[in-house]
Amino acid sequence: MANLLEVIDLRTSFFTPSGEVKAVDGVSFTLNEGTVLGIVGESGSGKSVTAYSILQILTHPGRIVSGSVKFRGQELVGISENEMRKIRGNKISIIFQDPMTSLNPTFTIGNQLVETILLHTKRNKEQAQARAIEMLSLVGINEPERRLRQYAYELSGGMRQRVMIAMALACEPDILIADEPTTALDVTIQAQILELMTELQRKLGMAIILITHDLGVVAGMCDEVIVMYAGHLVERGKADDIFYEPAHEYTKGLMRSLPRMEDDGSEKLVPISGTPVDMLAVPPGCPFSPRCGSTMQICLTQRPEECAINDPHRHISACWLNVRNAREIINVPGQMPIIKLGGKA
Repeated sequence: MANLLEVIDLRTSFFTPSGEVKAVDGVSFTLNEGTVLGIVGESGSGKSVTAYSILQILTHPGRIVSGSVKFRGQELVGISENEMRKIRGNKISIIFQDPMTSLNPTFTIGNQLVETILLHTKRNKEQAQARAIEMLSLVGINEPERRLRQYAYELSGGMRQRVMIAMALACEPDILIADEPTTALDVTIQAQILELMTELQRKLGMAIILITHDLGVVAGMCDEVIVMYAGHLVERGKADDIFYEPAHEYTKGLMRSLPRMEDDGSEKLVPISGTPVDMLAVPPGCPFSPRCGSTMQICLTQRPEECAINDPHRHISACWLNVRNAREIINVPGQMPIIKLGGKA
């Protein structure tokens, strides 16, 4: 599969009166066509800022400091706002957490959908109206003609999020970024929205970046997973590797805090100890070291490098414990080290 999106050493900071907040600090990953990539981590880990950096919709005082974002080989960092508008909505769309704050309460649903289609396509108003009705039907909204005449406050939370999905997909983007798309919804509606997104992804063949703190959702939807902590990418790989063989202590902590179906109730969930790091005073070594139960001296002073775990194409982590526990370390010039753990060949 071809690389649809390539993010290389992305660094985004917010320059506040109290100091620089490095919200995204050296994040790299690729997104292939037709795949679903999950980005997980606690609140404040840099998940949403990564997405906003890709689309360049950062609010003041945030800005991209360095790094590269390439869409189908085209560099997006540094291009003009006019050029970026051709990408947003048309090639890369986003669904935000709360549809009520994304939809304009003073305009009808139809006005907003039609405006989006007119802005990003060559359709005329009549064609845009027909496309709006088609998209509302596609996302499972009944009586779409009537819904076009309604305002956001007249719809339920689940219906509003369906409208946002319709709006995001109206221009047939190659990538859909879903930023906590079910946070504001009850559990039943959450399941319906996630099922809808999965169905549309298969039907339309688009790639999805799913930003969430819900690991259950990631397990059910994603092909690959990125784990972020304090603006850093601490682990990435195939979903099975992340869930069944986590290699970073933070990822292991997230997994231990998950309830399990086979648990009879006797086993207590183990939360991650401590509090999230102060982003104005990130430790010089591993940012997770103050909360890690296996911290070594090197963890406090030196930032761990990304290393491939057993297979350079499946699983990558940045943790000094992997270096300590390695059965074998393979160094190849120009490539990240490959760490052989356990009994794997």
